[in-house]
Amino acid sequence: MAATSEEALMWVEKYRPKTLDEVVDLHDIVESLKAFMRNPKTMPHLMLAGIPGTGKTTVALCIAHELFGQNWRSFTLELNASDERGIDTVRERIKDFSRYSRTGFGNIPFALIILDESDQMTGPAQTALRRIMEIGSRTSRFILICNQSSKIIEPIQSRCAIFRFSRLDRQAMKEHLQCIAKKENVKLQPEAAERIVDYSEGDLRHAINALQTASAYREGGIVDEKTVSLVIGEASPMLVQKMIRKALYGDFMEARKTMYDIMGSYGFSGSEIIRQIQREIFKMSDLTPEQKADLSNLIGEYDYRLTQGANSDIQLSALLAQFARFGKSIEESYATK
Repeated sequence: MAATSEEALMWVEKYRPKTLDEVVDLHDIVESLKAFMRNPKTMPHLMLAGIPGTGKTTVALCIAHELFGQNWRSFTLELNASDERGIDTVRERIKDFSRYSRTGFGNIPFALIILDESDQMTGPAQTALRRIMEIGSRTSRFILICNQSSKIIEPIQSRCAIFRFSRLDRQAMKEHLQCIAKKENVKLQPEAAERIVDYSEGDLRHAINALQTASAYREGGIVDEKTVSLVIGEASPMLVQKMIRKALYGDFMEARKTMYDIMGSYGFSGSEIIRQIQREIFKMSDLTPEQKADLSNLIGEYDYRLTQGANSDIQLSALLAQFARFGKSIEESYATK
């Protein structure tokens, strides 16, 4: 597939699914939507809710493609509510578009209005939208896309079939990344794919962007774990685990030195280091679930302090000191048994 525009050079857009069958992982949601596609007249307003990068906008565009084919743009209004979230947009653009009858287009008796980031709409705009959805259902169907459905007023939610998007399956993400890499003549090593999936935390868009960036750094057509680490700006997991273990074994000064090495080498902020500490804690097989829970409680406290503007050097040092105290208490408990 040759890139024909600057936008097409972005792999996220180049490999965006055009049909529901191409959507990654979301089998239950896809099957439910296909049932509506078989008899479009029965399709209600839809609400697609979930974390970013899980395919909400892609699914909405796939529905438009399947309903209207090549002419989908003529019968679909796309708005981003985070930019156009006021009552004037609802009253003017949406209301005017929803007035038009689309009874002349085959078996589809309505037009489609896709409202992205609808949880950013103001209260008065949502109230106005509720009324438009009610009186315009004969000539239009709404697809509301949001990250948090709780921010959408109840009267709108009750008018929609709600589909909740969870984090994508890790294996499905790795297979999709390998598929894209193969099409782009990039050799993606399995451990590198694993690292990208860890980093993206279920956000496929984030993962594809990381892969494309890493491919620009590759040597000899190979994307390895080292290249991915460079691109995503994360310290080596082994280095972070070394810092954690030094602290837990009571070597506070060496743990603190490793922390400064990480900050100096990678230019991390305190919050970024704390997030990676949290991630690595749960990978350490020599810690019990109870110990991981206690350490997470400590991490949460110091993460909160950083969000309140505390000095990152002091707070990270204090966190490592708490780890050292925690490790000492573990040793003492074993000694008394």
